Amino acid sequence: MEVSGPEDDPLLAQLHRVQCPVCQQAMPAAHINAHLDRCLLLHPAGLAEPAQPRAKRRRPSESSALKQPATPTAAESSEGEAEEPDDGGESEDRESDDAPPTPSGARLLPDFPGARPGSPGGKGAGPRPAAAAAAGGASPRSWGEAEAPEEEEAAGDADGEDDAGRWDADAGAAAFGAPGGRPRAPAAEEVRQLLEGKPLADTMRPDALQDFVGQGRAVGPETLLRSLLEASEVPSLILWGPPGCGKTTLAHIIANNSKKHSIRFVTLSATSAKTTDVRDVIKQAQNEKRFFKRKTILFIDEIHRFNKSQQDTFLPHVECGTITLIGATTENPSFQVNAALLSRCRVIVLEKLPVEAVVTILMRAVNSLGIQVLDSSRPADPLSHGSNSSSESSVLIEDKAVDTLAHLSDGDARAGLNGLQLAVLARLSARKTFGKKGGQSYPPSRVLVTESDVKEGLQRSHILYDRAGEEHYNCISALHKSMRGSDSSAALYWLGRMLEGGEDPLYVARRLVRFASEDVGLADPSALTQAVATYQGCHFIGMPECEVLLAQCVVYLARAPKSVEVYSAYNNVKACLRGHQGPLPPVPLHLRNAPTRLMKDLGYGQGYKYNPAYSEPVEQEYLPQELRGVDFFKQRRC
Repeated sequence: MEVSGPEDDPLLAQLHRVQCPVCQQAMPAAHINAHLDRCLLLHPAGLAEPAQPRAKRRRPSESSALKQPATPTAAESSEGEAEEPDDGGESEDRESDDAPPTPSGARLLPDFPGARPGSPGGKGAGPRPAAAAAAGGASPRSWGEAEAPEEEEAAGDADGEDDAGRWDADAGAAAFGAPGGRPRAPAAEEVRQLLEGKPLADTMRPDALQDFVGQGRAVGPETLLRSLLEASEVPSLILWGPPGCGKTTLAHIIANNSKKHSIRFVTLSATSAKTTDVRDVIKQAQNEKRFFKRKTILFIDEIHRFNKSQQDTFLPHVECGTITLIGATTENPSFQVNAALLSRCRVIVLEKLPVEAVVTILMRAVNSLGIQVLDSSRPADPLSHGSNSSSESSVLIEDKAVDTLAHLSDGDARAGLNGLQLAVLARLSARKTFGKKGGQSYPPSRVLVTESDVKEGLQRSHILYDRAGEEHYNCISALHKSMRGSDSSAALYWLGRMLEGGEDPLYVARRLVRFASEDVGLADPSALTQAVATYQGCHFIGMPECEVLLAQCVVYLARAPKSVEVYSAYNNVKACLRGHQGPLPPVPLHLRNAPTRLMKDLGYGQGYKYNPAYSEPVEQEYLPQELRGVDFFKQRRC
């Protein structure tokens, strides 16, 4: 059935008035096509000129249209009959004024909700009008050739064919920016929107174990833990490792796997949760288990923040299976977790991520953002010549930048991803023209993240070191053993590692005083003097000036001859005292002091030989009767 358009009714023709995009003249919608053909011949440069800002036009109301003459002139009527019916003049004019230009290959949909075959708004999808072609940026040469395709499309619409499917294909190709609907690379603004808001480290968390990299020893393909996780038989765990090694990510993977098997997963952070929160979760877990036979997994992040009494809350419920506890900590659980709770959980040690694993994680993030990686080993990159292909990304990053970022992260995937996010956002905000870089010119419409950008955005401001945690004791032990092994180079490294990590220099100086007596000892008695002087100097001048004093003392002690004779002999004495059974033997009478007459009458000091009074060595026993003949320098036990 033929449906009349607005041009068939003079009143409707006056209601639908549009404005010419070339000369800004207002006219009925039915006359815009013929007017544009004439107007472009009179103003051939009209499309090339930038559009002037126009005030927002109000749509004429029905009452105002009735006050104007509704009958068109004879010339207007003849022009309206010569043109194809227009079913969306008002909508097309609005799009040409406010909407961005439409690609020349795409067609415009009318704004009317019923602009489909058989609807009162018009016939089918309608031909592409001249106004739409003008908005799409067609060249003046194409205007004379556009009439024949319009007539063919109009004939197709008259036969009742729905052109919506063909428009969808054209629009899809235009939206993807490539022929045949090939996905186009995201623009710089789209990359910015992906990076803003949520941290990239949280966005890139994997959901499956096969995407979890860098911890093959803990959750590798042949490990027991992986088999249990894949079978949804999750035991109570304590995940121990440095920051950014994957503790929270592993818990996230367990949570996703739990949802598939109808297991309840609850997450709490010990930095903000209270004991009442834990009890509420346990109470609900008891109800879930009693009424629905449903398991509950409770994940406590930073579990070492809970004190001993708070950790005791978990004990009976982990014991009876009400909850499965998973705790994550960066501290040594031997010191920070209750022994009773630790015995009910399996400790999983996650190591610092290797550089290769961090590179894999960074490349995964780069690909997900649509950022293209430039190969610096190639002498001439095809991207450097400014191709206009829409499949090429507008944001690029050097492969050296990714490698540098992985090395600066120090095994911390979170730090690496945050550094990548910071570097890309900084370059997007700067919007600087590439110019020429390394003999290659880059188009100004693209953004390149270089190695220098990464170094500037992620300077190593800290070293993995905790003055009160595990790394504190590890580093001081390494320093002590390096000096004992006379490796002055390694000793200097561990000293620098501690000082750059923020260690108290007086603590290091005190340890050097102890080393001078324990390991150097009588082999070089002046070492103790050197160490004490170093401590006093550090106390006087402080950091950073005292670091040279510490370095000098460390090298001196490392190169000094070593003797543990005194240290070993004293350890033998302690072992003898601690291993003695029964009461300790009394001090011999001749070795006792006798300041009073009563003590002298009791025999104190009798038989003692005063050594300086004899010119020759004096034969005299100085050990108790039970220990006579014991030499603590030669034997370990008495």
